[in-house]
This record gives sequence, structure tokens and C-alpha cells, in this order.
Amino acid sequence: MSNLALQIRQARLDDAADVAQVYIDSWHDTYPGVLPSALLRAMTPRGQTSRWEAAIRTQTRETVLVADSRQGIIGMASLGPARDSELGFDSEVYTLYVDPAYFGMGVGRALLKSAFTRLRQSGYSSCVIWAHARNHARFFYEAMGGRLIAERTAKLMGEPCPEVAFGWRVLALAERTAERPTS
Repeated sequence: MSNLALQIRQARLDDAADVAQVYIDSWHDTYPGVLPSALLRAMTPRGQTSRWEAAIRTQTRETVLVADSRQGIIGMASLGPARDSELGFDSEVYTLYVDPAYFGMGVGRALLKSAFTRLRQSGYSSCVIWAHARNHARFFYEAMGGRLIAERTAKLMGEPCPEVAFGWRVLALAERTAERPTS
């Protein structure tokens, strides 16, 4: 973890363009060769800013959080009630993205921890996160204590999109364990 000064807070309407940029940059970094290039090219700052303005403006069911640093918005998450209650989890983190320049600095962990705190404060007790099966974030979710609970194939621009779900029965992250010296 670096000495990155970070504040996790609820997104404001004037954050929408920065949230959109983190979202686009993350997708462009994570999904080349995984998702159709036409989908990645279609993600425009204007379109994504409109999307996130709408989500921020109507934060009743869905809450949008941002990781704000001296460098600006470097991460974002959205969360709310689970969309698939059949899995037995009452809340969901819909999105969690970090500016690729800040990977490995604890931003994702801080966002997820704040998301779980916000969900607990809203009366939820468990959480699910769906991720593309080939997204390396799946290893992050496992390290944070998420258990692989389901798989499905969704459609994205008409193409099959394999997804995996990670679940937390309790809204708490896995504790970091110090490496034990080997003898």
C-alpha cells in the first residue's frame, strides 16, 4: 500500500465526467481481446458521462461512491440491492473500477470496504459481485474473501459473455495475513 491520500465519498453530479473516464479507462485496459472491440470503441466520454450523471442524480436504489485523491477521482463503485435475489444475497456491488495507473495501491480495497459499510448502514447483510470470467479482478475478489458462487453467460452486443459471481455472506473483507517466515 502506498501513502496515497484517499477519501471515499458519495459521488456528486460534478463527478460524473471523472467517473466516466475511470470507467472507460478501466474497460479499455481490462477487456481488449476479451470483449468485442466495437463495444470498447463505442464507449464515449459523452455517453458514459450521461449514464453516470443519471445514476448519481437518482441515488436512491443505486449509490455511486468515488475514490477521491489529490490527483482527482481515481476509482468508483456503484452498489445497491441485489438484482438476482435467487442467489440468496440481499445486496450487490454493480461496478468497481480503479484507474489503471493506481492498480495495487489499495484503492479497490478501500472502495470495497466503504461499499460494504454503506450497504450495512442501509440494512443489508450480504453481497454479490458479478465479474466477467476473464477479468483479472476475479482474483482481487477472491483475495478480499469473496467465494465463487455462480456462473452464467450473458449477452453483450449479441456476443456470449461468461460471468462469475462472488459472494460474501457477511459484509466484511478478508483480513490481510502477514506472510509467515519459512524455516
